[in-house]
Amino acid sequence: MTDFLLDFAARGLTGAGWATWLVYLLVVTQFTIFAVTLYLHRSQAHRGVDFHPALAHFFRFWAWLTTAMVTKQWVAVHRKHHAHCETEQDPHSPQVYGIDKVFWQGAELYRSAAANAADLEKYGRGTPDDWLERHLYARHPEWGPTLMAIVNIALFGAVGVAIWAIQMLWIPVWAAGVVNGIGHWWGYRNFETTDTATNLVPWGVWIGGEELHNNHHAFPSSAKFALRKFEVDIGWGVIRLCEKLGLAKVLRVAPTLDLRPNVHLPDTETLKAVLTHRFQVMTDFFRNVIVPTLREEAAHAGESLKATPRKLRRALADGGRWLDATSREKLTAFVRQRPRLATVCEFRTRLAALMEQRGADAALTGLQQWCREAEASGIRTLQAFAARLKGYAVAQA
Repeated sequence: MTDFLLDFAARGLTGAGWATWLVYLLVVTQFTIFAVTLYLHRSQAHRGVDFHPALAHFFRFWAWLTTAMVTKQWVAVHRKHHAHCETEQDPHSPQVYGIDKVFWQGAELYRSAAANAADLEKYGRGTPDDWLERHLYARHPEWGPTLMAIVNIALFGAVGVAIWAIQMLWIPVWAAGVVNGIGHWWGYRNFETTDTATNLVPWGVWIGGEELHNNHHAFPSSAKFALRKFEVDIGWGVIRLCEKLGLAKVLRVAPTLDLRPNVHLPDTETLKAVLTHRFQVMTDFFRNVIVPTLREEAAHAGESLKATPRKLRRALADGGRWLDATSREKLTAFVRQRPRLATVCEFRTRLAALMEQRGADAALTGLQQWCREAEASGIRTLQAFAARLKGYAVAQA
């Protein structure tokens, strides 16, 4: 009996070795990632996909079991993040709190935000409110990880404690720390969104596709995060598999941009496309107008483009929104000394303002006037951009 108890304490009921421990850990942590990215994020927070009730409940149960997160709380915190991104009301912005705090204390920031009852009511609407949610998942969130600990110890003995600890750290590290922190601090950007969201890598595999964070901020309600041919979103692959099995229904994906030939003046289709693809429009303007103009100014002055500090070059994409006061003054002086660059930056500011204008008629009139003036500017890249912009349309599904 004593030998049995000692063996059980050491290796649990399975008596498994390190290979089984590793496979088990990878499987359960990946299930947790899927519960977060597929269910909490894409389905509950943004309504990009609906899952079969049985699968949806499995995800909800697994999130409770391995993270103690309550659906309504997670959804509310995330929706508030999108509503107030990079402001003092953002629950976890590195621009506000600093990258160190968000990376190392992201879980604490989440818990603090989740405790705000007013925000839960405002941003957490539409989440599950059945008997299980009220009496188990939301009332006793700590029971989930406790049950997980018991299961792991029963299966693997003392090693189960280590496995459980890693499980409990998985979401705080990868979601709260890496995605919410580094995903707003370092990486590449496909779209010049009005926040600092980045794509960490083009292969969204390790954390379910959440690595493609800039793409998500450009099209939040899209169930698919990969938007370039070279990008991979493993979460989308799982959704497509579930769809084929009748376990999921995709509700929204990011629309694609179409280009119509021989459009002489922006019309309602143009305006719809510009508003739908506003971040793509601003990205195109930076890459196809501002950067070539900056390069031409540098060549005219006999300078190398690399002589311009990279920080200033990148800041031209958003008008210096994220620069401190001193750097913003340097950017203003830098632009003022280059007349053609100053002109295209002014056109960029006006185009961004048009996208925020209320009233379709006024916005369309403003866009038409913007295109006329751009084509009369005498700046080749600006003229070409305006000519192309007039033909924008939202591609038909």
